[in-house]
Amino acid sequence: MLKAVNAILSARDATLVVGGRSILDHVNIDVRPNEIVTIIGPNGAGKSTLVRCMLGLQPLTSGEIVRQKSLRIGYVPQRFPLLPNVPLDVRRLLSLTLKPTEDEIDEALAETGIPHLKEASVSRLSGGELQRALLARALLRNPQLLVLDEPVQAVDFMGEARMYELISAVRKRHGCGILMVSHDLHMVMAESDHVICLNGHVCCEGGPTKVQQDPEFAKLFGPSAARMIAAYTHHHDHDHESHDHHHHHDHKH
Repeated sequence: MLKAVNAILSARDATLVVGGRSILDHVNIDVRPNEIVTIIGPNGAGKSTLVRCMLGLQPLTSGEIVRQKSLRIGYVPQRFPLLPNVPLDVRRLLSLTLKPTEDEIDEALAETGIPHLKEASVSRLSGGELQRALLARALLRNPQLLVLDEPVQAVDFMGEARMYELISAVRKRHGCGILMVSHDLHMVMAESDHVICLNGHVCCEGGPTKVQQDPEFAKLFGPSAARMIAAYTHHHDHDHESHDHHHHHDHKH
């Protein structure tokens, strides 16, 4: 199978079998520049595992991951391993693996909306603040691809909406591709260009409108989910012109 036109990261027939159990079954995904691709699916569907495989953190049983040469990736993992009792402020968190200048740190924190937390102890941050700090850390890599695994799981509902708006703004500002894992259906539908329903295999995929009308979507999330999303996206409509996409999205008009 050929790599899709201008994809920066692709999974080709990605298959993972662990202890005789199939976790991923011939999964195909493409992420392009300036595109938000979101993987949704029930718990245990293999979403985080797929992301880890695409990042090269976990080997596949068969299939392949195709990465654009020297692709710069910013990764916000689902759980960040914090050492208890090690005093760490936000500034240090941002410079653990990189050597950013003070200005770069300030800029990243301003962009993620937490400039006032630079000196704050990481262990005292709320879930949403930590997510923003980790996003700032990922942005310091000047990524061509941003990978976000459940970026809003520790955030309350109002914070969720703001987090998705922030992610959308980051995409517009940096022009990076974004690969996101989420369980939160209505926001995802509003902010994504391409949605992939995963349950070990790809059940359905396409633009948000197409996916929510797919019978497989109703099977995974229940018939009320599509109705709820339709109501939500109706007054949260986004235009996606200026994206020259090669898989024809069915845009809401």
